[in-house]
Amino acid sequence: MKATSLNSQLFSYLGKATTPFHAVKEICLILQNSGFSCIDEKEEWDIQPGKPYYFIRDGGSVIAFNIGKKNDTSFRILGAHSDSPCLQIKPHADLYEKSYHRVGVEVYGGALLSSWFDRELSIAGRVIFQTKKNEIVTELVDFNKAAAIIPSVALHLDRKANTEKSLNPQTDITPLIGLTGDPQPRLTEQVTEWINAQHGEKVVNEILSFDLFLYDYHKPCYAGMNNDFILSGRLDNLLSSFLAATATASADRNNSFLFICNNHEEVGSNTSSGAQGNMLLSLFERIYPDNEKRYRVLANSFFISVDNAHAIHPNHPEKHDPSHEIFLNRGPVLKINASHKYASTASSNAVFKYLCLEAGVPVQEFVMRNDLQSGSTIGPMTAAKLGLKTVDIGAATLAMHSVREMTGSRDPHLLFLVLQHFLLCDNLPEIQSK
Repeated sequence: MKATSLNSQLFSYLGKATTPFHAVKEICLILQNSGFSCIDEKEEWDIQPGKPYYFIRDGGSVIAFNIGKKNDTSFRILGAHSDSPCLQIKPHADLYEKSYHRVGVEVYGGALLSSWFDRELSIAGRVIFQTKKNEIVTELVDFNKAAAIIPSVALHLDRKANTEKSLNPQTDITPLIGLTGDPQPRLTEQVTEWINAQHGEKVVNEILSFDLFLYDYHKPCYAGMNNDFILSGRLDNLLSSFLAATATASADRNNSFLFICNNHEEVGSNTSSGAQGNMLLSLFERIYPDNEKRYRVLANSFFISVDNAHAIHPNHPEKHDPSHEIFLNRGPVLKINASHKYASTASSNAVFKYLCLEAGVPVQEFVMRNDLQSGSTIGPMTAAKLGLKTVDIGAATLAMHSVREMTGSRDPHLLFLVLQHFLLCDNLPEIQSK
């Protein structure tokens, strides 16, 4: 697949995957179009070799897998996550004051809050409601319009805004969605109207619960005089989930392979659908109920955890280790940390580097400055829980955790080539002890 075609598909995915639930919906469409069958965790499974399957947990996490027709003794595993730092709307959202209608929000993950001001924001997520027929239904909602904004305080009213500004997440980031009226509008009423409009009739009796988020309404685009860059919301980590899903869709079904996309990575992964939950372990226990065989399969498997990496900032090169500077459009990044915030080891790094050599793709190595704290990924959690040989890698990124992030326009294709080669190559390299 050419880079321009891949980027076009990536842009479409990013524009539709406005929340983890929408991301999983789009991933499932990619899988369905390649012949994957949906199965349900609550039902009995009849898994056939060479027939790929997927299942969803709690709407925001998905696993796709295939037991190889020729090789069922090891799995080639890709992992990413579906969530991104953002603002999540509180259950009792509506706030009315000074004729304005605002909604209360919580900060989800490590959002770079300053980037959320003075931008067109929309609202999306999932809503669970009771229907007129007394059924309980979950539906995805996306207003797909400039529905909210967080206006800055004018410089005339805050002369220290450019020098001493600090943000209070309780008081400074409450989005404005309209003016009050008579009667006062409620967000749930507007959500109800949106759902009813999609059905062409009144289907909602009462909204019971929701997971609604704000997102940057602007669509993905190229940037730079020569289109060197890609700008988009949620590149961390939808870039990785899209590339991993697309590579998985074209994997060799003679081999055993698996793609997991977890929710809740940005808030610690300690949920039933997060990397600290049992989602992946339960799958292996079901397809290999015999402990001995399951342990052998896991010991022979290899896991690539894909999550974005920090490119060197042009205005602040001092924030980076001078011996490990990372650049846009120069290939995927190996992420290394002595405290194992990343799961990469010398042996797993060597395997990934060898894959890059075979795929003809350059590779970079990232290490955090000693006086700055590293982030983490689903890699160490998954490796520890299942005993998997694991490497943490990703695409170089600027403005990570901003409402709008940035990567190189060649980086998605370079990363995809390696992931695709990982799933298609005849044999993974083995390290011999001497």
